[in-house]
Amino acid sequence: MKREELMLACCSDIAGKIRGKAFPLSDFEKRVRRGIGWTPTNVQITCFDAIAESPYGALGDLVLIPDQATRADIDFEDGLPPERFIIGDIRETDGSPWECCTRSILSAALERLADVTGLTLVSAFEHEFHFRDKACPLGSAYTTAGFRTERAFMETLSAVMRDAGIVPDTFMKEYGVDQYEVTMGPSEGLTGADNSIILSEIIRTVAQRYDSAVSFTPLREPAGVGNGVHIHMSFRDTNGNPATYDPAGKHGLSTVSGSFVAGVLKYLDAIVAVTAPSVVSYTRLTPHRWSAAYNNLGFRDREAAVRICPVSDVSDVAKASQYNFEFRAGDAAASPYLQLAAIVHAGVQGIEEGLASPDATQEDLSLLSDQDLSAKGYVRLPQTLEAALERFAANGTVTSWFPGNFADIYVKHKQGEMAFLENMSEAEVCSAYEAAY
Repeated sequence: MKREELMLACCSDIAGKIRGKAFPLSDFEKRVRRGIGWTPTNVQITCFDAIAESPYGALGDLVLIPDQATRADIDFEDGLPPERFIIGDIRETDGSPWECCTRSILSAALERLADVTGLTLVSAFEHEFHFRDKACPLGSAYTTAGFRTERAFMETLSAVMRDAGIVPDTFMKEYGVDQYEVTMGPSEGLTGADNSIILSEIIRTVAQRYDSAVSFTPLREPAGVGNGVHIHMSFRDTNGNPATYDPAGKHGLSTVSGSFVAGVLKYLDAIVAVTAPSVVSYTRLTPHRWSAAYNNLGFRDREAAVRICPVSDVSDVAKASQYNFEFRAGDAAASPYLQLAAIVHAGVQGIEEGLASPDATQEDLSLLSDQDLSAKGYVRLPQTLEAALERFAANGTVTSWFPGNFADIYVKHKQGEMAFLENMSEAEVCSAYEAAY
């Protein structure tokens, strides 16, 4: 049957969804220059396709401008049409960044980092997801049998990641039921978040080619294992040299890195509304679930909000190049651009405030009283999305990092998301998020 190839121009929105509009591939050069029309109120479409309260109504026009550096052309060589998409920035018709363009918000955060420190952020996202329609045998967590069950999927995924310019790293059968993890190599600046989106879309596409379906939901069922997004970060200076590690620094953190991490932890209880922005995110962010429940730094501790990752003496890579820290209080209900923007702004705020490198916890914080936590400088992270949004909206420093009316629009978006779930049981809420993500 006759057909014409199309390219999908897309963006990542407040709901953490990838939305877009397709155009004939033959118009690619024209669309890169002119862009594609976009509607402001689209930003208030929640993950459940309800429209939250919008300040824009039916008014206004925007332009989605594709960035050629993000173009993905994936030919599976299976006789079916290639997968083609490209990520872009949403701009006003005069070309200026729109206040709710998540990619532009991250660009501004990275510019702030560069202006204050002269450093470039390097990041890599770990993706956890599960198959919705499979049934791995009991006892398959971390096993070779669990991997073999999806070997064909993983090998196809690895191949198309390379085609899309993403360096494959590791593939693993995770602990949860039918849960898997895929990691990728690090990238500088915006590319880290771009690659996170490209990889998640590739995972969905590969699953579809295998007549299957996946979900990245933060929590599949109330008592189940959740899917997190772990973000590994480090810095490079203007000469491209590693700038995160200092053997004389506390826990090996350089002075600027220590202040950055301290800023992230200081403002974490407010920015978690952005990094873990679903109702079920807060069931997952509880003690003893290998996620994060407190604003603590951990040395190789997988229950810390920020974890200093191990370096190997037997590696052929220098310690300074290996050294990185991992943000663990996030999930795939969030836009990668907003996650990184919030983290970077908090970190730079810590640098500007001259915060000292934090101590790493060596104890189970869930056993401490609120008074003991406070005495040691720790807080329990919000335990509901509603509470997280309240802390976000009440923190003038945090809301000032975002342009225009973004903070208010973000809160209204999430309130619309919560309204959709009213009167649902916890199990029904989990099912709704599983379907949405």
